[in-house]
Amino acid sequence: MRFLSRLGRERPRAPVEVSEQNGVRLLHLGGTAVQSAMRIRAPYQLELEYTRAMMAFELFHPAASEVALIGLGGGSIAKFIHRHLRRVRLTALEINPDVVAAARTYFMLPADDERLAVRVADGAAYVREQCAALDVLMVDGYDAERIVEDLASPDFYRACLTALKPGGVAVFNLWGSDRRFGTYRRRLEDAFAGRMLLLPAEQKGNVAVFCFRQPLPELDFTLLRGRAERCQRDLGLEFPRFLDRMRSHNPCTESGFALEQP
Repeated sequence: MRFLSRLGRERPRAPVEVSEQNGVRLLHLGGTAVQSAMRIRAPYQLELEYTRAMMAFELFHPAASEVALIGLGGGSIAKFIHRHLRRVRLTALEINPDVVAAARTYFMLPADDERLAVRVADGAAYVREQCAALDVLMVDGYDAERIVEDLASPDFYRACLTALKPGGVAVFNLWGSDRRFGTYRRRLEDAFAGRMLLLPAEQKGNVAVFCFRQPLPELDFTLLRGRAERCQRDLGLEFPRFLDRMRSHNPCTESGFALEQP
């Protein structure tokens, strides 16, 4: 592994490190754990499977236009949305300015424009300022070792529900190997009254958790299969395989996912 840069070493926060290995550029936050990855010959693809899994909100809200992303990393998700979902206005919140600098310098994150706004700000505070403003909220906030607690508290998860428009979707990246995974899952179940679906990634043990504000989306398998196949064709994402995996990890009837309408 060849290190290209270390940013923020004079600050109290963990340094942001950029390395390359086997044609892939990697972002680290104060440790060896990979926070973001970009294949240099395919910079606009989503290299890490969990980032592709988080994009499966398209199965449940294919007309989303107002999207917020908490936790920028190397900007892979922001870059993908900006390039491929031209109907979307994306606001990305990142508390560490060195992460934003690395994303722009080493990971080809584009400059802000009418469809992309990258803010150096507290993502938890931003969510609490929103009220029925977002179609989709994506939360991917980790430091070198664990999820950022301010982005996993019961109060924060309730604020995520409030921030969504009716019919909105929030998707959270959790680590299935985290000893507190069960705690975070229960907090999400409480905040969203059990209206959630899990999509485990095969790599790294990540779990994308999709949570819904009523009214619930269409959950019929035939409709979702059609959307998944269109997304695979148009976006190059393996959504049919993701849909099959979701069917094996969530309550279902013969025709669709079984989420209660309280």
